Amino acid sequence: MAYPDYSLLARQLEALLDDSDWLVNAAQTSAFIMQQVPELNWAGFYLQRQPELLTLGPFQGKPACNPIPFAKGVCGAAARSRRTQRIDDVHAVADHIACDAASNAELVVPIVREGALWGVLDLDSPQPGRFVESDQAGIEALMRVFVARTDLPDFLASR
Repeated sequence: MAYPDYSLLARQLEALLDDSDWLVNAAQTSAFIMQQVPELNWAGFYLQRQPELLTLGPFQGKPACNPIPFAKGVCGAAARSRRTQRIDDVHAVADHIACDAASNAELVVPIVREGALWGVLDLDSPQPGRFVESDQAGIEALMRVFVARTDLPDFLASR
């Protein structure tokens, strides 16, 4: 499989995100990643709109699980630790939340705004071991573009 040129994708995403609206940018980013990164069956955002809980945001793919507590699954682990989770075989993760039985590998990147977790980007693939170090670095770079080009609201402050 040919891996994407993430530096090119970062420049393209920067050009695509010409509005700072978080909802527009999250929708555009999930669609862009789904279109440009091969072998994905789901790409989207989960947002921290309540303490210790992720709520489904803009995404591409089959209907998804909602909500996801920080205490469960790969997305919860990324939210808890604020560290990217790259999982070769999701079925080997004891508390994996299986929204789509076709998913075998997962990459989840936390999105931090001013020291606070805003949400996570979740990518799923039917291909076991789909995500390698270059994918992780490339997707993390795309999330830096997303954060730089987007006014991320503080959902918890508005509660």
